[in-house]
Amino acid sequence: MSMTGLNAQGSDPTSLDDGVVAAAEGALERLGKARDAIRGVIFGQDDVVTLALVTVLAGGHGLLVGVPGLAKTKLVDTMGTVLGLDARRVQFTPDLMPSDILGSEVLEESADHKRAFRFIKGPVFAQLLMADEINRASPRTQSALLQAMQEGFVSVAGERHDLPRPFHVLATQNPIEQEGTYPLPEAQLDRFLLQIDVNYPDRAAEKRMLLETTGSAESRPSAALDTEGLMAVQRLVRRLPVGESVLDAILDLVRSARPGDGAPEVADKLAWGPGPRASQALMLASRAKALIEGRLAPSIDDVVALAEPVLKHRIALTFAARAEGETVEAIVRRLTARLG
Repeated sequence: MSMTGLNAQGSDPTSLDDGVVAAAEGALERLGKARDAIRGVIFGQDDVVTLALVTVLAGGHGLLVGVPGLAKTKLVDTMGTVLGLDARRVQFTPDLMPSDILGSEVLEESADHKRAFRFIKGPVFAQLLMADEINRASPRTQSALLQAMQEGFVSVAGERHDLPRPFHVLATQNPIEQEGTYPLPEAQLDRFLLQIDVNYPDRAAEKRMLLETTGSAESRPSAALDTEGLMAVQRLVRRLPVGESVLDAILDLVRSARPGDGAPEVADKLAWGPGPRASQALMLASRAKALIEGRLAPSIDDVVALAEPVLKHRIALTFAARAEGETVEAIVRRLTARLG
């Protein structure tokens, strides 16, 4: 086997060993309990719950997009409880400063009149950061999360401060068309593993929600995992094998969404497309989705199902394509159809 067939640990990503099987059997029950616990509080958003879990199990960050009042914030809060994570919330506003997120140094004077700077940690020092309405803050403040989301540490006054492990950002965003919003820069969008669209619930789900949330007692989530258990599942996700056909499907899909050398039928409609980080996201998310659904290896169907949440925030259309009424969603569907 060539070196390209080996992962970073030197093992074959297309083979399944007994250790993976044993670990998966232990993880499946815990994941089922976690999923049920979240669904017991969040009604009518099963696909959203699954994608949010995929995001965390794959070790990434998620961007939840939807109008206000669809339980996006409640979902993040519930996930912190169910997954046993230390969660904190930041409400993004136009006057929010980077130091309000990262922290700052303050000058203190001791009893013997010696002065020294002490770093006071901001809310980013959490295992699960809820960035509520992230696109209401200025671009300067939005960019304060860039280093944290990619590197796992922040630099303040030239000093490095490591973030807790694991570290995840689940951000909520109002639709760009709403008043008082700032579009996220492309560099930050690429840091999000998935963009999860949160739509209105159907009638039955909304009826259940009304009955269970307006009474004297409200459903409360319970912990199904702890930090060590979650990190063990995250390590397991990276050990799941990926078949050559799935690997080729991921590469074909991501590369076809790039201008220039992409699929001929869409190449001239694209201003820019997904980079290698999208391929990594699709690989990890496909593995996590398979594990959540009780499978030990992802399929091409997983790649197709995850194509839109992985790619839609990593693709921009040309002005001419937008003027013709083209949409990113339609482009992605056209590309996934080529996978057969």
